[in-house]
Amino acid sequence: MSGDGGGLVLVVEHDPAVAELQRRYLAREGFDVEIEADPAKGPAAAGRSRPAAVVLDLSISALPADLYRRVAEAACPAPVIAVTGPLDPLVARAVGDRRVDRPFSPRVLVGAVADALRRGAPAEAPGPLRAGAVALDPGERTAVIGDRRVTLTVTEFDLLEFLMGNPGRVFTREQLLDAAWGPGAGAGSRTVDVHVAQLRAKLGQGNPIRTVRGVGYVLDG
Repeated sequence: MSGDGGGLVLVVEHDPAVAELQRRYLAREGFDVEIEADPAKGPAAAGRSRPAAVVLDLSISALPADLYRRVAEAACPAPVIAVTGPLDPLVARAVGDRRVDRPFSPRVLVGAVADALRRGAPAEAPGPLRAGAVALDPGERTAVIGDRRVTLTVTEFDLLEFLMGNPGRVFTREQLLDAAWGPGAGAGSRTVDVHVAQLRAKLGQGNPIRTVRGVGYVLDG
């Protein structure tokens, strides 16, 4: 902790010059600052350092769609302030008003951090997701259908969690690849079909995933 009691702010920023600018301005306001230059390591850094707040750069186009959620879960209950360019609508909804758009004034960023700390973080992590007989607990990483526990692989869980978090919305295979595997993962669209088939087999008759012919998949809530 700093002498002024500002607490630790984790800055996840790929540009060293921008990260240093953020560090200087935050330090002037009494914050200790830790910098993580690799956005992919943001969740691990948040879990390790247990910051008072996180400043997360989401302005790079080739980032996993669920990066904000994973950093927020790892940092909970600390607030996460996103530094953004244009956002996918799903990410924008998760971020809400805790965002600073590029280009930004460092003073605006410091003000956003201070405001988020004053308001406090959400009282608790998101609760279980439900779709018909299927219940998914993102915190515990468990899946249950009816009274039966279902064992899922990491990728199967991430794919099902993404669909259950967005019921009724049709996603293309490419969008699901980005969400569950991350952009640039090298997997093909056929990989999505294989994992959906595996999920359907494990969920049985209660499976809520529906194929939209010629488009992709949708989860019926």
